Amino acid sequence: MFVLVNYLFVQRTIEQPVMASKPTAFAVRIPAEDALRQLPQPGTMRIVGELRDVYRTNVMTSMLQWSLLAIVVVGGAGLAIGWIVARRVLAPLHKMTETARRLSESTLHERIALDGPYDELRELADTFDSMLERLNRAFDSQRRFVANASHELRTPLAIDRALLQVSMTDPQLPRQVRRAGAELLESNGRQERLIEGLLLLAQSERELTDRRPVDLAELAGSALASVPEATAELRAAPAAGDPVLLERMIGNLLDNAVKYNDERGLIVLRTGRDRWGGVVTVENTGRVVPTGRVDDLFEPFRRLDRDRTGSAGGAGLGLSIVRAIAQAHRGSVEARPRPDGGLVVTVRLPPAPLPPGLHPAPPATAPLALPSGR
Repeated sequence: MFVLVNYLFVQRTIEQPVMASKPTAFAVRIPAEDALRQLPQPGTMRIVGELRDVYRTNVMTSMLQWSLLAIVVVGGAGLAIGWIVARRVLAPLHKMTETARRLSESTLHERIALDGPYDELRELADTFDSMLERLNRAFDSQRRFVANASHELRTPLAIDRALLQVSMTDPQLPRQVRRAGAELLESNGRQERLIEGLLLLAQSERELTDRRPVDLAELAGSALASVPEATAELRAAPAAGDPVLLERMIGNLLDNAVKYNDERGLIVLRTGRDRWGGVVTVENTGRVVPTGRVDDLFEPFRRLDRDRTGSAGGAGLGLSIVRAIAQAHRGSVEARPRPDGGLVVTVRLPPAPLPPGLHPAPPATAPLALPSGR
């Protein structure tokens, strides 16, 4: 707009006619073509208007060039100043964003603590800090509840189990009473497993604060002691995490494979590493699993036959606990059905950090084929 107004003003100024007091008696030749012409009347000379056109063109071109240059300079300076001002104004928002990205259950004690005048951004930061304080108190209450429930729920069931077992040792106990006692013991055992699974699920869903280097192959070897029918190919699988939870995760994978396997089926446990970190794979035969139902197996109390507890001698929390433990270690778990029946469950965990100067060796993988027959 500034250039256009300037352009019109200069054009109007230079188009004003030049007035002469009296006719001139001489002619001036100018560089423009045909700028000087002889009129047919004798004794009269006149300069044609090409001089004015050339002058006007030169002035307008120069004015446009300088105006555009001024616009570029002023615009660049304005952009630089605007970027600096915007950066200073948005700095509190960047600080809040970085804090929100760092937050997890183990870092809820962090606060934004924004300084400066009490404006809208300061009010937003203080509100965010208040929300973090409430979340921190809620998570603390949950931790205390899990710890208390672990004691209050397990102890009565353990006492009931002990009383039943002592009562069952009486040799004069009638057969019907003995049968009822066995059913009560079985029901008590299911309740104990259910409570233990729920508590472990609640505990494993929290992000870990203490990580230590572990070898998944060693943990798998310990878990294999309770599953003698399983075969294994164990290779070094370094990872970082809680060894107790990771051993329980592998144990749950094996228990799930045993419960839903064929009578003469096979169970294979493999450990190793790939470019993502440590890998644990459990493969078993069994009934055919529809592809669309695989994700449902990781939900609590979900099975292929029915969505309630009490079948297959478990509580329906095995794979749910596996997924919760893997996610607490910032890992992943996936399952795929075998074409002739059964399931392949793979857990990947981040590797343990190496000391300075050391580099990881290339992963050694050797697939172990599982026979297709049952």
